[in-house]
Amino acid sequence: MPIPRQSGPPRRVYRNTLLYAAALLISLFMVLPIYLIMIAAFSPRAAISAFPKALVPAEFSTETLLFFLRSTGVTRAARNSVLVGLLTLAISLLLGAPAGYALARFAFRGRDTFKLLILSTRAFPIVILSIPLAVTFITWRLYDSLLAVALVHTALALPTTILVTSSIFMSVPKDLEEAALTLGCTPLGAFRRIVLPLALPGLAASAIFTFVLSWNEVFAATILTVRNRTLPAHVLGVLNDSPLPFRFAGGFALVVPSLIFIFFMRRYLLNMWGRVTK
Repeated sequence: MPIPRQSGPPRRVYRNTLLYAAALLISLFMVLPIYLIMIAAFSPRAAISAFPKALVPAEFSTETLLFFLRSTGVTRAARNSVLVGLLTLAISLLLGAPAGYALARFAFRGRDTFKLLILSTRAFPIVILSIPLAVTFITWRLYDSLLAVALVHTALALPTTILVTSSIFMSVPKDLEEAALTLGCTPLGAFRRIVLPLALPGLAASAIFTFVLSWNEVFAATILTVRNRTLPAHVLGVLNDSPLPFRFAGGFALVVPSLIFIFFMRRYLLNMWGRVTK
């Protein structure tokens, strides 16, 4: 009996090859600028203007980063960013976690529509609200204060916080909570002893996401502050008059929290798409 000749690799191999090639190109597109900024931030100041650039620097130095950190206003702006991020984190979790728990545990009419409405608020451009926000905070005597920036950042982060915490509480089996209620726990005690410990890693990841969103936000911080600016607003304000070492080190300082967030959040992001990682 003749053996049929194989015409070539199956179509699935070609499809997987194209898929991995596309993933590799997208990863290089995302990672390469971050890598170039990182090696520039850890190079001596004299080497930043050198040409051609080496992909693997011959010398690592903290001179550029120290130059950035010692520049006027950077330390104060970084402290403001941390304070605004912590305020945003606290307010977002206090408001968003109960809403996420309600969406996860209670079935009510229009729940899916309500989720879409929450998400649609993120599509509203903040540029349109810039002047009304500035006038409102001037009227409230909150203009040029960290609280004003934190309130706007909370409004920006709250939709995502609600949806992320909702998915986290949905991953906690409801049967465990009901079993605790049958054994004598109050609803608050069942939440504190059963739900909260299981949801705590996800809530921590959500908190990191909120902090990173606040850390990287620049528009609201620019229009709502003059003297008490956050780090991105300060870097943007002095960017045209700053030397190259300041720009590269500033870019690296703004990217680092996002990288930390991705490192801690990647497991929960993949779980939200149905893939379980160890």
